[in-house]
This record gives sequence, C-alpha cells and structure tokens, in this order.
Amino acid sequence: MNPDQKALWYIESHLAEPLTLDDVAGVAGVSRFHLVRAFASATGLSVMRYVRARRLTRAAQALAAGAPDILSLALEADYGSHEAFTRAFRDHFGITPEAVRAATCLDRLMLQEPIVMDSTLLENLKPPRFEIGKSFLVSGIVERCTQENGGAGIPNLWHQFHQTVDHIPARIGKIAYGVCCNVDDACNFDYIAGIEVADFSGLPREFARVRIPEQKYAVFTHAEHISTIRRTVNTIWNHWLPASGMKAADAPNFERYDEKFDPATGNGGLEIWIPVRE
Repeated sequence: MNPDQKALWYIESHLAEPLTLDDVAGVAGVSRFHLVRAFASATGLSVMRYVRARRLTRAAQALAAGAPDILSLALEADYGSHEAFTRAFRDHFGITPEAVRAATCLDRLMLQEPIVMDSTLLENLKPPRFEIGKSFLVSGIVERCTQENGGAGIPNLWHQFHQTVDHIPARIGKIAYGVCCNVDDACNFDYIAGIEVADFSGLPREFARVRIPEQKYAVFTHAEHISTIRRTVNTIWNHWLPASGMKAADAPNFERYDEKFDPATGNGGLEIWIPVRE
C-alpha cells in the first residue's frame, strides 16, 4: 500500500482543516522523510506545496464564481489574515484575489486539480459472496463525476457528508453508503455520499435522494485503506465481471461503510455491492 496514495486521500478529504506534514505522514504510516520522498517521486510535488496549491485553486474557483468574502476563503485555506492570503495567492497565480473575482474567469491561471489516486488492477481480488439486497432509500449529498475529474472530489464529498449527516431527517442506523447512479453513455455518473432514510418526505432540497431496488448483488470486501478503492473497483469491472459469465444489472452500485470504518483515517474496510444478473 503506497504511502503517497494514503496521503492524497487524507489531503483531499481534509483541505478545509489545518494540515501539517506530521498529520499526513501519520495517516500514511511512515516517517516525514519517507513521505516527502515517496510523495515527490509519485507526484513531482512536495506534500505541503500540493496542499497549498490545492487550497489556492479551490479559493480561485470560489472567487471566479463570485464569492463575496475573501477573508472567509483565506481562513478556510489556513491563512491567518486577508493580507497573508493575498500575498500567497499573488505569488502563486501572479494576480490578486480581487482581480480573479472581478474577471470571473480562470483561463489564465495554473490551477492544481486533484491528483487521481491509483487505479491499476489487483492481482489477488478475493471472490465475492452473493446476496439478494433489499429495497431501501438513501439520502445525502451528491457530486457529478466525469471523465475529466475522475471522481477526485469524492474524498472531500465524504468530509462534507460527515458535517451534514445530522441534518438529514428520518435516518435509519449509522451505516453510510457511497452510491453510483445515473450513469450516462460517457460513463459520467452521480456519486451520493449518504445514509439510509425511512422516506423522502420532509427532506430539505439540498439533499440528494436515490431508491435502491431489491436486486441480486456480488459483494466484494475491500479491506485495505480507502485510498486504494479505485484499484478494487477497476479490477471488479475490468477483470472479474467479464470473466464471471454474469452481466451488470441496470441498477445503482454502492459502497457500504459500517461501524468498523474510520472516516478520520480511512482504515477499517468496506464492502462494494455490484448489481448483477445471469
């Protein structure tokens, strides 16, 4: 399990919080020196340079969209003042935050998009179990994943979910679900970080909703760190499913996170439920 993959996951899911090299190295399970070498070898960037670039990129995107309060953006990017943020922003992009907000355009800025985590195939995917899953309802927050962004914003989506889950009415239990649905021909899809609910009535407009039908599923256990989930998913769809003699059913597929999963560290494992038919 590569430490740079753990580091990328942790950084993307904690960008709005204070981050230190020691924090990231601790989650990656290696020393500061090891992480610095591993991360730079994999990405060409130092850990904290990547953190700064990602935070400033998110701030630039918010400014181009018309964000009125620069100080709030500065604090979210871990700068203690408007002045410190403006200096860092100008040093990075060669333009002031006010100018970006006035121009409402990012065309000339060198933005740092999220680095997509590893998705190479596994050599030892464990066979799935098969279950007939019940029908149930999921509500949460949603992001459209495209071929361009590769779903790189999903870790931050989960961070937002854990901050808002208590505001979702009619919740059932504590198991969280990452649901992939509304897939189009270009393989773009909606990803909902959510929780089971009793019904959709009274649900605030900002929360997405999806109905999971009763369905046969192939259920895979992903026991490794969350940052390697792309490898497991890629292996299921590009190796196991073609070789299984089964076909994917036209229904949402989802990740299931029970109480063993720790959202703070990404450890604890999860299940991946793939709808299948003969």
